[in-house]
Amino acid sequence: MSVVNRRHLNQTLVAAVLAFAGLSAQAQAQVFRVTAIPDESPTELARKAAPLMRYLEAQLGMKVEFTPVTDYAAAVEALVNKKVDLAWFGGFTFVQANARSGGKMLPLVQREEDSKFRSVFITSDPAIKSLADLKGKDVSFGSQSSTSGHLMPRSFVLQAGLNPDKDFRRVAYSGAHDATIAAVAAGKVQAGALNISVWEKFVADKKVDTERVRVFYTTPSYYDYNWTVHADMPAAQREKITKAFLSLSRDDAAGKEILDLQRATRFIPTQPDNYKGIEAAAHSAGLL
Repeated sequence: MSVVNRRHLNQTLVAAVLAFAGLSAQAQAQVFRVTAIPDESPTELARKAAPLMRYLEAQLGMKVEFTPVTDYAAAVEALVNKKVDLAWFGGFTFVQANARSGGKMLPLVQREEDSKFRSVFITSDPAIKSLADLKGKDVSFGSQSSTSGHLMPRSFVLQAGLNPDKDFRRVAYSGAHDATIAAVAAGKVQAGALNISVWEKFVADKKVDTERVRVFYTTPSYYDYNWTVHADMPAAQREKITKAFLSLSRDDAAGKEILDLQRATRFIPTQPDNYKGIEAAAHSAGLL
């Protein structure tokens, strides 16, 4: 081989190595960002997220970061504007994001529990035994954009013949499910609505005195929370994410830890049509 050819070969090899190094650095620099509606305290959300982020990092082969947001609207805007790649939405938040993006949201998976989710109404007032007894009372919902803490409880109150804005003495918004429990327990309101999952967790952890605060009404079931991506995400990436969630199993310690923290039996596929009922409820309640 001539000196010229050898020099050319060396230059080609060096260029290839540099190009590969550049691609590797680019891959390492890529960050997959995940967010969630802040339906519980920031510390609880971070605690629940940490093992799941580590798992997704291993499954996707890239750095995964949990990016908290200040409120439900910020979670919607983050995914609609592609500031994050994956978002944990409530059913109503998904409907809002889908409308905001012109139908560009794709729900991938939901917990098995989310296909038959329910809300509970709680009280510390012995006189309150039904939704009708809420007339003239101070009642707290969670966030205004919460499916299980506002939209669906409101819709069932309307079906019971009461208009919260006219028939309740005061409508309060606590901002989160755990905050609603605290407001009822402290006597700031006579009753409150929240998702059944958080209530059951508080009862199991003995964080609420069930002698004082009790459930007086449980709603019929509806579809709720899901993990959603933007429709512009490549199909291969969507399939990887879906497979990662569907592969979580209680048969191994890591999977069980994640599922327990997510309060999930397992994850199952979901689809946009599952949230048509929530969309209809939002329209009828004048919230969409």
